[in-house]
Amino acid sequence: MGKGRLEAFSDGVMAIIITIMVLELKVPHGERLDTLTALIPVFFSYVLSFVYVGIYWNNHHHMLHTAQKVTGPILWANLHLLFWLSLFPFATGWMGENHFAAVPSALYGGVLFMAAVAYWILQETIVASQGDNSLLRKALGRDWKGKSSPAVYAVAMVAAFWSPSLAQGLYVLLALVWLIPDRRIEKALASKGSPAG
Repeated sequence: MGKGRLEAFSDGVMAIIITIMVLELKVPHGERLDTLTALIPVFFSYVLSFVYVGIYWNNHHHMLHTAQKVTGPILWANLHLLFWLSLFPFATGWMGENHFAAVPSALYGGVLFMAAVAYWILQETIVASQGDNSLLRKALGRDWKGKSSPAVYAVAMVAAFWSPSLAQGLYVLLALVWLIPDRRIEKALASKGSPAG
């Protein structure tokens, strides 16, 4: 199976996720700047989630360039990832509306954790479909970011009950770690002579 439909569907779902999140930003009643103060937590949670969806979209795009074909397991693994990403608007809205309280912050971490696990499953499914000479496996190397991220999300989930601000700091820290450009897949594709898209 070609991968064009999978890419188009995934891109569409991620665009809808971002659209739903921005619709949660309600216009305040009043014309003074201080009416925006109540929206600061909601806006911050939106920005954080927008960055995370952007990171997933970017990495998903690069990862699919290593796949020559799409198999049934890859389709299901991709849907599993999209399911967890589709919960971002709910978790984002609840956390922002409740000013980063413990339980909503922990739930947000749970969604991040499950999305990271789902991404890893998709990654491993693509590697399995490529056989022993997997281009993606070679590109990933030890994959310290991919392996450590779920552990940090799990710590942040637990920390949210003790210190929601610590949990938020860990979520922001991981977003910053993933924002640093990761050229592993591009380098692997270039060395093979494939276009990086």
